[in-house]
Amino acid sequence: MAVSKGGAKAATQIHIGIGGWNFAPWRDSFYPAGLAQARELEYASRHLTAIEINSTYHGTQKRSSFANWRDATPDGFVFSVKASRFATNRRILAEGADSIHRFIDSGIAELGDKLGPVVWQFAPTKQFVADDFEAFLTLLPDSVEGVTLRHVLEVRHDSFMCDDYLKLARKYKAGTVFTDSPKFPSFADQTADFVYARLMNAQEDIATGYAAKDLDRWAARAAAWASGKAPDDLPRVETSAAKARKAQPVYLFFINGAKVHAPAAAGGLLERLGWTPTETVPVKVAVKVAVKVAVKMPVKAAVSKAAPVSAAAKAPAKSAKPSTKTAARTPAKVPAKKKPAAKATGRAAT
Repeated sequence: MAVSKGGAKAATQIHIGIGGWNFAPWRDSFYPAGLAQARELEYASRHLTAIEINSTYHGTQKRSSFANWRDATPDGFVFSVKASRFATNRRILAEGADSIHRFIDSGIAELGDKLGPVVWQFAPTKQFVADDFEAFLTLLPDSVEGVTLRHVLEVRHDSFMCDDYLKLARKYKAGTVFTDSPKFPSFADQTADFVYARLMNAQEDIATGYAAKDLDRWAARAAAWASGKAPDDLPRVETSAAKARKAQPVYLFFINGAKVHAPAAAGGLLERLGWTPTETVPVKVAVKVAVKVAVKMPVKAAVSKAAPVSAAAKAPAKSAKPSTKTAARTPAKVPAKKKPAAKATGRAAT
């Protein structure tokens, strides 16, 4: 898992990662050559500190999948989970109760203490209607199966950039996603006791997605958020000074943009915050070679010794009584009735 180096205490509250873990181009850049696809989560979770699960947005996942993901990752790792689109992509949000509960009860509780915020993403065309939005917020449960839930709202229409929205989000203790994308409204007003950022402005021509100076800035912002301060270089709706807070969790994901560079950007930011991977995962190629050496040799030896066994087994079968035939077919009984040579042959066949 990733661990904090000396002098990076603020980083212990910061979780940095990517969206998902199965992405073909990462097999040429992030994952080691030959790594089995089934082990990609295992590898990613030891080189990053968080992953946002996006498949849950498109369809219901199996309860067993959540349990498997939990077991494949180290202690301290965090998953945020993107809620079902059927709950948010609707004209009247207040009518989404069934979709909300179907998602909440789908098995996300299996993640246990590795469950981070649940992300509710709204369409860019969805405008802020106070009554309907509050009705939606009342439907979000505080816990499921004994696991506490934290909700974060990704609003993508400029109408949400208002005091009424901020008041509602704070009333229900729901966080608000900050994004650096020029396509969506970006405002860093905090509405919960944690911070959630989705960075979407990675550039294709930069190996780390973001230039070194930009990663430096994001490291400073993440550290400020974690210590309870508000970065002074991000846009906000409110003009008054941000309220000072206690140390708090920060979840920051490199999403979209030049996605191929997302792991490199996340790794670069973790490094700046004093984190480094300490566990490695064996690659498939190394395992394959070991298996060939271990399996090929015994097989040849077994075949060469098996020939005399077949001949010896046939001989007594022709002249023996019916009961002896049965013994010939059951090598475990042969030692009691056969000559010493037959016993040795029987042991070779085992």
